Amino acid sequence: MHSLGRWLSRLTDAMTILGGLAIALMMLHVTADVAGRFIFGTPIPGTITVVSHYYMIVAAFVPLAFAAQKNAHISVEVVTDRLPSVIKRHLEGWTLLLSAAVFALVAVRSWEVALSKYGIAASVVQGNTSIPVWPSYFVLPVGLGLMTVVLVYQFVVYLFGLRSGLDSERASPGATSALYPPETDR
Repeated sequence: MHSLGRWLSRLTDAMTILGGLAIALMMLHVTADVAGRFIFGTPIPGTITVVSHYYMIVAAFVPLAFAAQKNAHISVEVVTDRLPSVIKRHLEGWTLLLSAAVFALVAVRSWEVALSKYGIAASVVQGNTSIPVWPSYFVLPVGLGLMTVVLVYQFVVYLFGLRSGLDSERASPGATSALYPPETDR
């Protein structure tokens, strides 16, 4: 199980790098478009569509699993902060299963939408250019699917008390959770 966690951790890291590359490409694309528009008087056709249907979607949804792996999603702990650590740990553990179920449902539904967009070869016309956007619809189910896998894996690790193998060290220094206290082996 530990080696599966290591592999899953490497996969989420790779997907996060892909999200970072999308941001870098978006920056270069928009800069080239602005330079082309103001220096040469010719913008790059379809920039708005490519940025909003490709770069932003990849940057937003592909790295979701990384945040789940790091236990770094936003959480409100007004009530749970006052609970004993044992109860907090179990509450966080079972929340993983509930979250996985919700993300799995959204992933399946977004997969259905992606297939329908593929079926009609969805595209966006911007100016004189028709840009196919159906491939971008598959990014959402992939990102949400990977997040679901990470959450299910974390739940199984919690449920059976296994060593995780995930690189679950928090993104901010010194931050911990009841599910992964600092003294436990991840």
